[in-house]
Amino acid sequence: MQDENDQKRKNETKLQGAGEGERGQEARRQAEARRERAAKTLRENLLRRKQQGRARRSGDADETSGLPAAKSDESAE
Repeated sequence: MQDENDQKRKNETKLQGAGEGERGQEARRQAEARRERAAKTLRENLLRRKQQGRARRSGDADETSGLPAAKSDESAE
């Protein structure tokens, strides 16, 4: 725990002593890293959803057009 606090203080001191340009570069680097992680997550999600769709079709051609109709209320019997 103490090591974590020491590291945080060192990082804060580094940022405080850095020129405005260095802080801006670091902020841009972090923003770019966040965008890359988000893009990777979205690609993985898309691939997973495509695979799920293929699995549901179980190899048969998807002959539906548009969205499937909603089921009728079964409690109205």
